[in-house]
Amino acid sequence: MKEIEIDSEKRNAYWAVQLAAHVDYLKKHSPFYKDLKGEVSKVDDITQFPFTSKDDLAERNEDFLAIPQVEIRDYSATSGTLGDPVSYYLSEKDLQRLAQNEKGSLEIAGCTSKDVFQLMTTIDKQFMAGLAYQMGVRALGSGMVRTGPGVPYMQWRSILKYKPTVLIAVPSFIPYLLDYAEKNGIDANTTSVKKIVAIGEALTNADLENGALMNRIKDRWNVELISTYASTEMATAFTACAENSGLHVQPELIIVEVIGEDGKQVSHGEIGEVVVTPLGVEGTPLLRYRTGDICKYYDTPCSCGRTTPRLGPVLGRKQQMIKVKGTTIYPNMIVEALNAIEELKQYIIEISTNEWGGDELSIRCEASNAEVPRLITERLRSGLRVTPNIIVEDAKVLRELRFSENHRKPILVRDLRG
Repeated sequence: MKEIEIDSEKRNAYWAVQLAAHVDYLKKHSPFYKDLKGEVSKVDDITQFPFTSKDDLAERNEDFLAIPQVEIRDYSATSGTLGDPVSYYLSEKDLQRLAQNEKGSLEIAGCTSKDVFQLMTTIDKQFMAGLAYQMGVRALGSGMVRTGPGVPYMQWRSILKYKPTVLIAVPSFIPYLLDYAEKNGIDANTTSVKKIVAIGEALTNADLENGALMNRIKDRWNVELISTYASTEMATAFTACAENSGLHVQPELIIVEVIGEDGKQVSHGEIGEVVVTPLGVEGTPLLRYRTGDICKYYDTPCSCGRTTPRLGPVLGRKQQMIKVKGTTIYPNMIVEALNAIEELKQYIIEISTNEWGGDELSIRCEASNAEVPRLITERLRSGLRVTPNIIVEDAKVLRELRFSENHRKPILVRDLRG
């Protein structure tokens, strides 16, 4: 465990030095930040600088490039969750930093060089996460089986042949993997797999209790499930340790703020928007970047020994906040409620605008029996005090909507508001 993960005074001193160097680099090399005003002597000086928004990055994408084009070694892009993909450029140093990031993330998750990994997510389509996992596993000194997403037959064939100990996967795919195993006489609990590093979906609720999806998986498979959170713009992963008490920041790589509606840091246990300043980035450096992600903030020491700030799972995007008849909810609150319904195999949450200009909630679902729509309505009405529209969809159609060729992660939420 690194010293700055434990000693808050040394961590703040480190952040002050790194932030000063970062701001100096931005002023000299970034067209977007060239007129930045202010100097840094302590980490709290970060609050004097303006926020950077997703709109800034989308509208002035090329102005964020801080290196000559000949020095670009990788052309990554955002997943385009809320719009068109945005380019993100990496230098050779950035690629090395990416490997360091994922190695650190896997070490927080308790992985070692003795592990063998199976990568069940894409590495193409300019997806930074797949590249990061590949490079991080190499930096850890471990082996990697790159199976990519989907195709349960291929996943089990690789598990049985290569005997990986860690799967890197989207957690909502795991029940399908287990269904296939049961139908084909494979006992998951006698295989080599001991741990699943989850990408793209939350495994706990905002209070850090096991979520419904985590419980559904653990009831069938005796594996350790590790939550992670990252984005292309962060170039850094937040990762849960074995204590499962929140997602740890990697302080040598990033400064994180969680801000309320007033733009100020929230207190322990409060919910706010995640704002990040990735350190040591050359190609597309950012300062106080508003991710739009809503998380709960924790700053008490973790029982693992780290004193770094921690995040709860992403409750939703700020833009995806839903207000239905006076009740304010975020998509992950709906996801958590739906994941608790064992009869519900697939679903997509849709947010639209009704004829009166208010928010309307619909659930497109695969109904294995006539009880599923009733169970969804009862669960959301009793747990969240909202009554959704239920649209029963053909399983194949729903699967195509969830796993679109234009997206690199399953689509759980479609925001159709203008």
